[in-house]
Amino acid sequence: MKISRRDFFPLAGAGLLAGYAGWEGARSRRPSPGPTLPGPSPVVVLKASSYSADLAQRILEGVRECGLDVRDKKVLLKPNLVEFDPATCINTDVSVVAAAYEVFRSLGAAEVIIGEGPGHRRDTYSLVEMAHYRDISHFDDLFVDLNRDDVSPVQGFADRAEMYFPHAALRADLVVSLAKMKTHHWAGATLSMKNFFGLVPGSVYGWPKNELHHIGISQSIVELTRIFHRSFAIVDGIVGMEGNGPIQGTPKPAGVLVMGSDLPAVDATCCRIMGIDPAKVEYLHMAADSLGNVEESRIEQRGEKISEVRTNFALIDSFRGLRLT
Repeated sequence: MKISRRDFFPLAGAGLLAGYAGWEGARSRRPSPGPTLPGPSPVVVLKASSYSADLAQRILEGVRECGLDVRDKKVLLKPNLVEFDPATCINTDVSVVAAAYEVFRSLGAAEVIIGEGPGHRRDTYSLVEMAHYRDISHFDDLFVDLNRDDVSPVQGFADRAEMYFPHAALRADLVVSLAKMKTHHWAGATLSMKNFFGLVPGSVYGWPKNELHHIGISQSIVELTRIFHRSFAIVDGIVGMEGNGPIQGTPKPAGVLVMGSDLPAVDATCCRIMGIDPAKVEYLHMAADSLGNVEESRIEQRGEKISEVRTNFALIDSFRGLRLT
């Protein structure tokens, strides 16, 4: 039995789903406790001065440098699409999304789709319109609103017996977190791991995904990274956001793309570029060793040196203590 979009919307709440037996495809993909860490994790930092640069070539270079093989795989590209304000830079730029789609198709992926479940806007398609995502060729054929996709349960999420996730995410062989490099007024920084909040369906858990806040933001970030550990990160730091992120901050040009398969290692590297000490970011501290490498000695830095691209992001007063000295 599946729950379709048509059948799902009339339901009054997630409690009515208790008897749902689950989707066999999701069961067959039940996540393991997490990835093994055989050695240092490669993370690639590449300079990209603007969105008019050859981003596809830059992303292709980073993917190859990480040794990622996507042939015959189903790939879900997960951008960070939260809110829209033409005066700032809240979302993953459409140029990065379009370039990533081109790259993964060229590398022989069996399927490449784009999916997002915004935590603020209920009308996802209005948001993609404002963010110019429809400029991507055949976008409507490629896009899945993860807030309203069919769902199935995954057993065990923090102290919850199960959590429901969209089929588009569960059936993917690889989820690519196309995150935006931003500060965050609750988590300190929002990068490739925090971006997975958009995989939690609003049609089940509401807006702004309050269930994750009840569980705890840091704990939820870690659990989402554990469940969707077949992942790759491409962080858009060409123009990031500093100060009161992830929505009300100000643009911060960093001129980089950061990539890797170890999401904690990618986020720790991004933090160092932003002048943030990853050891002081709660969710990275929680993820260290069990889900990925966070210590600098355990990350194999490729491409640009952090010292050459570091640019301190402004922090709100409550997070001044995160500054990397």
